[in-house]
Amino acid sequence: MICDFVQISQTGFNKLNEELSQLEKKRAEISKRVAEAREEGDLKENGAYVYGRQELGFIDGRLGELRMNINRSEIVDCTTVQCDRALFGTVVTLLDQNTQEKVTYQLLGPNDADYDMGSISIHSPVGAAILGLSVGERASVTIPRGDFHFEVIEIAKSQIK
Repeated sequence: MICDFVQISQTGFNKLNEELSQLEKKRAEISKRVAEAREEGDLKENGAYVYGRQELGFIDGRLGELRMNINRSEIVDCTTVQCDRALFGTVVTLLDQNTQEKVTYQLLGPNDADYDMGSISIHSPVGAAILGLSVGERASVTIPRGDFHFEVIEIAKSQIK
């Protein structure tokens, strides 16, 4: 099995660890409830037991995913990245060539990108199109609402690790 490291911000890494901790606590609570339900007898008609086992299955799946993501993480301090090109962690301002509107994104990895917070994954169509560009360079990418033609007008360091 090849283990490729995935870049992640310190903030994103902390979020993964926090979710892991919360799920481990929740798993312990549910395991206790399942054990109590098991003691009640007939397991076929014991809704608390059946539901608890299903919930444990979902939690175990997510715990495995979180542990894998944490183990494969390469933490990048986004406040110290170079800004000569659009790279992981940089904050990139684009000029939409069709509407002349400015849009700003922080380029992050798949485990910590959050569009609502102004960040996109470097593996998304727009993120991949931006990656490696310098100020003044133009590019186009096809997205669900059509072609997005843009120019990179600024690349900056993030204020958040």
